[in-house]
Amino acid sequence: MYSSILHAAVHVPPGRQSVAEAEERFRSHNPHVSLSPGVLAHMYGLSERTVAPAHEQPSDLAAHAARRLFEAREITDPSDVDLLIFAGILADLEEPATAHVVADKLGLNCPVFDLKNACNGVLNAIEVADALMRSGQYRRILVTTGEVSTRASRWSVDDPADVLTALPSLSTGDMGSALLLEASERPGIIGSRFFANSWGWRAATLTNPYSHHRALGQLRIDSEQLVKSFTGMPERVRDAVTDLGVKVDELDLVCVHQPSVAFTKVACAWVGVDPDRVLTTFPAHGNVATNTIPLQLATALETGRLRRGDLVGMFGFASGASAGVMVCEW
Repeated sequence: MYSSILHAAVHVPPGRQSVAEAEERFRSHNPHVSLSPGVLAHMYGLSERTVAPAHEQPSDLAAHAARRLFEAREITDPSDVDLLIFAGILADLEEPATAHVVADKLGLNCPVFDLKNACNGVLNAIEVADALMRSGQYRRILVTTGEVSTRASRWSVDDPADVLTALPSLSTGDMGSALLLEASERPGIIGSRFFANSWGWRAATLTNPYSHHRALGQLRIDSEQLVKSFTGMPERVRDAVTDLGVKVDELDLVCVHQPSVAFTKVACAWVGVDPDRVLTTFPAHGNVATNTIPLQLATALETGRLRRGDLVGMFGFASGASAGVMVCEW
């Protein structure tokens, strides 16, 4: 028994914040800092980012995306889902699992659990779902995520020297996603490989609200150290693709994590793929974290770039640091 991805859907919140608006708010909180106009566009390639309504939580965004998926697949019976996994970085609650909240909003009665690994959470959730279905334990699994990352933006810095660790937090975006996987006779998920350099965890951190008595909003990213934390991974990623029995040139669709335009190009170089082959999502949405690869899949489906039988490569790079490679036949 194998597993296949049946469908991918996203919920894009209606709110938008332009780079000019984000920069102006940052300046208003930091009169001691000189921030040049257009710096977010220049450094990250950002135009605007998606912003969820203030009353909506990660579970709401995940549930919105799941409803879109159910509608597209004409799923009306809650018993059609055997397991729900929530793979977001942010959560409604520390206890219980946010997956319970998502399931309740969808009217599902199946087992649930949360899974977290920074921006690679969804890829890891697919890996786990694939293993569970190969074992015959579940027939149909819903992987969900929802991020309200804009609420972790650091609008104030005490030291002007700390500006560069705060600016990446102004390039995040909010979004919800859902993927439906089903047991199949054919190997839809051909294989996956994951790697970690855990010594690099300090490069990008978001403290818990109760940790060090700080409020949510302490996202700190040292971009230079973050790139260094992936040392050795590009070679392992390329070797993994070969180990899975495919060549990058054979992939009909390539999805890579996109925390900025510059990093997207770096990631493409690591993978060995022309950036023009990748659907660009960052400039109009921001870094939507765990939603980035689902967004590319959903966009490809909606635009006809992805069809049943296509060979898809998904490449995730996340703080920690970790890298993930997954190849599937759609």
